[in-house]
Amino acid sequence: MKKLILPVLMIVSLTAFAEDTPKRVPHATAVQSVTTKIVPDYSPIAKQLKIQGSVELEAVIGEDGSVEKVNIISGNPVLTKPASEALKKWKFKPFLEGDKPIKVVSSFDFDFKL
Repeated sequence: MKKLILPVLMIVSLTAFAEDTPKRVPHATAVQSVTTKIVPDYSPIAKQLKIQGSVELEAVIGEDGSVEKVNIISGNPVLTKPASEALKKWKFKPFLEGDKPIKVVSSFDFDFKL
């Protein structure tokens, strides 16, 4: 009996983990689903210091199309903060698997130029 319990618990745990793991979608697919897009502010300090560059972020998009979490992949910290804050306000059409909304993850690039 004990030998049966451990495999069953492992399967249940892995199934629960798999359901919480967002499905990766290509950048182009994610961008096509945007319904509300906020442009990041160029912070006064970044302008004053003439900081330019690219920021790469990764966003977890919930079943309702809202951004649940933003991870910074690369970029100057002076630029990543406003990009991250803007991306958190984006809204998307829900991503569907069959007819069921699912959580997804995708990457987004922001270019800051003066």
